[in-house]
Amino acid sequence: MSPDIDPAMRTDPARAARAQLDRLWARGRAFLGTEVAILGGAMSWVSERHLVSAISNAGGFGVIACGAMGPDLLAREIAATQALTGYPFGVNLITMHPELNDLIRVCIEAKVGHVVLAGGIPSGAAVRAVKDGGAKLIAFAPALVLAKRLARTGADALVIEGSEAGGHIGPVSLTVLAQEILPQIRDVPVFVAGGLGRGDAILGMLEMGAAGAQLGTRFAASTESIAHARYKAAFIRASARDALPSVQLDERFPVIPVRGLVNEGTKRFLVHQAETLHRFQSGELTREAAQLEIEHFWAGALRRAVIDGDIEAGSVMAGQSVGMVTQIQPTATIIAELVEQAVQALLRRTAA
Repeated sequence: MSPDIDPAMRTDPARAARAQLDRLWARGRAFLGTEVAILGGAMSWVSERHLVSAISNAGGFGVIACGAMGPDLLAREIAATQALTGYPFGVNLITMHPELNDLIRVCIEAKVGHVVLAGGIPSGAAVRAVKDGGAKLIAFAPALVLAKRLARTGADALVIEGSEAGGHIGPVSLTVLAQEILPQIRDVPVFVAGGLGRGDAILGMLEMGAAGAQLGTRFAASTESIAHARYKAAFIRASARDALPSVQLDERFPVIPVRGLVNEGTKRFLVHQAETLHRFQSGELTREAAQLEIEHFWAGALRRAVIDGDIEAGSVMAGQSVGMVTQIQPTATIIAELVEQAVQALLRRTAA
């Protein structure tokens, strides 16, 4: 150790390891204003006031999932979250939302410090609205070329999310995205997401240059999550191979890839696609009508699973890290466990 290191750390390896971890994610902590650079993934119906405030109160960074909320409902959700935590949190907005401008205005008026624009490349107008309002902008970068463009056009931080994640996913794994993007993007902090369930895995990404990590699946099964008990129980029973992306039967009728637990609903979706394809080929349905039939199959299915507990017909979105969910834990315990796993990984190196 260098001479200016606190002498107490010389005789306390765990303290020294924690200090090293804090140095590795110092940029992410500073950007988020948090004790640890761990973000909660924005999960519709799950990432609401209770879970978001629990993550922030535990030293992480909670993120409200706006989803299909209108401006008034979002304003109430932000206010309710602010009543539960005095720590920083963000709001995730979908770029395709028809009232995006009003949603951004709501965030700015409520003095939300960080706005996440997801679900597509944000327009220049949306970027300016967030930044002119004084908030920091976080954007998702599914490829290196887009990461460079977003960093150049105003994003204050990026999230790269691998296909291991739950919910709507891209085609590339986090392992590959990290290798492509982390060495190339240095102007803004880059947070990693997708399939992360342990602190030692997060440590590896930090050492590659990540500023922090985003997790969703583990928090979805936390004590503070409002998800139905059956939804959480399904996570505990599941293994990584149970969380699969939705299948597309015909390229003429695109299916947005969504990773979730295989159940009767996912099986019926295949049958529904086949039946719809037959009706199209027989002339019963136009191509547009057939596409709508396929897209409408999952309407309301996520709410039915999360809120009503219909884990057979509903959409049980989960990442491949679901195999590491072995019990329902308080959010603070999950975050402490992740930190401890990273610290222990660092200690094992010094002991080797």
